[in-house]
Amino acid sequence: MTDAVGSIDTPDAQDEAPESKKVRKGGKRAKKGPLKRLATFYRQVIAELRKVVWPSRNQLTSYTTVVIFFVAIMIALVTVIDYGLDHAAKYVFG
Repeated sequence: MTDAVGSIDTPDAQDEAPESKKVRKGGKRAKKGPLKRLATFYRQVIAELRKVVWPSRNQLTSYTTVVIFFVAIMIALVTVIDYGLDHAAKYVFG
């Protein structure tokens, strides 16, 4: 099929890579060594952490209290459901 556009038999012009160009692997990162890349990573992490809006002590205390209270309620709920299913299974199976 030579007349169909994009057929398997006729390769597209964009699929063919020119052989005169050398393709460099890795882009810009190929120039740097592993220690420089690691240092860059840590610098970027510190820069991102400086952008974070940290909660105040009062906010942190209230958030922690809400989370602990919610977890305690969920533990109680799962315990009650487990206790009920345990008694139901004992009733059904003897």
